[in-house]
Amino acid sequence: MTDAQTLLAPTPPMGWNSWDCFGTTIKEDEVRANADYMAAHLKSHGWQYIVVDIQWSEQNPKTHGYRPNANLAMDQFGRLIPAPNRFPSSANGHGFQPLADYVHGKGLKFGIHIMRGIPRKAVDADLPIAGSPLKAADIANKASLCPWNSDMYGVDVTKGGQAYYDSIVQLYSSWGVDFIKADDMFGFGEGGDHSSEIDAVGKSIKKIGRPIVLSLSPGVRDDSKAEFLETHAQMWRISNDFWDRWVDLKKQFLLFNSWDKWVRPGHWPDGDMLPLGHIGIRAERGDPRMSLLTHDEQITLMTLWSIARSPLMFGGNLPDNDDFTLSLMTNDEVLAVDQKSTASRQLFAKGNQVAWMAEMPGSKVKVVAVFNTGDAGPEQVRVSWGELGLPAECVVRDLWAHKDMGMKQNSKVFEVKPHAAGLYRVTPGK
Repeated sequence: MTDAQTLLAPTPPMGWNSWDCFGTTIKEDEVRANADYMAAHLKSHGWQYIVVDIQWSEQNPKTHGYRPNANLAMDQFGRLIPAPNRFPSSANGHGFQPLADYVHGKGLKFGIHIMRGIPRKAVDADLPIAGSPLKAADIANKASLCPWNSDMYGVDVTKGGQAYYDSIVQLYSSWGVDFIKADDMFGFGEGGDHSSEIDAVGKSIKKIGRPIVLSLSPGVRDDSKAEFLETHAQMWRISNDFWDRWVDLKKQFLLFNSWDKWVRPGHWPDGDMLPLGHIGIRAERGDPRMSLLTHDEQITLMTLWSIARSPLMFGGNLPDNDDFTLSLMTNDEVLAVDQKSTASRQLFAKGNQVAWMAEMPGSKVKVVAVFNTGDAGPEQVRVSWGELGLPAECVVRDLWAHKDMGMKQNSKVFEVKPHAAGLYRVTPGK
């Protein structure tokens, strides 16, 4: 691991992704509108990535799923390019460069989604691979298929497939891409282990020299590959797609706990996107709605992601944010836990009571998150200062309420409602 790699994501990336609100159908004007909102309301709080998710090359995508044998826009080398009817500025070979320039002009960073592999249509046409004597059919692995999207064949790296990944990363770099979300990377379904293609994408990015953050999806099953993943990517999903359901949120507690030892600068286990605000507009799951998570559950979500130091990738259509949603995204005391804390870990899990802690570097301050995962009444969650390695007298501050709670002796009992959470800074009093 080099310093250059670490600096690609020294803190958990914070941004917006089009998937939860627009699914496969995002259009250029919608990307620009979200970039405008982020620049005006969120950039000063650390949010910076604008990411166009899946199917940006498809000319007529559909909601709630994928079209088989989709009509994808490609260049002469079998590399997907933006569909010009959805991204007008990409016409005449410009690709995403004009849109990336617009985002960069706002002081933000631009990202795109890719699927593992090479387009089946490129293989059927046996198109040449840029910068290589090989053709698409030479390097395609037709037995390596994604079970939920039929656009691609896998790439056989042993037969020269590295050249194809080199060619697409070179193209994306020329557009000004700062972030790549690479999907179907964890052997889900047919095709077995895809480690060789993870390795290939990582190598291509390192070769190109441009600082491009690599995010891997849709979700690794366990941490057995962690050392391998952190040498290639800055983010990797630890769950399948996460949506606005309490049952899904509750599952993330165990996952974050199992991955906490791998959290460090440049390498971030990723709890997936934040299904908050106005989602489902033309999405893969559900109809247009404000997040179905209650306000308490949304605070639990932001608290857990922050104390576990997950990347924060917002899923709602930003211009439609209400005041509550905006307040979740602009609480600098909470965001500082995600961006600046260290040694985050679960303190205990007792029945419905869960507590996490983290340290604030350069100080004796600790951060405590308390949760009630139960469905019935409130829980009295006691945290002792001794458990945190702190003296008997400590000052407590409520980070969500921006409120000091005074000096507390030995411990503090936090009353937490069902599905709710609290986040607190604990400072030695003397």
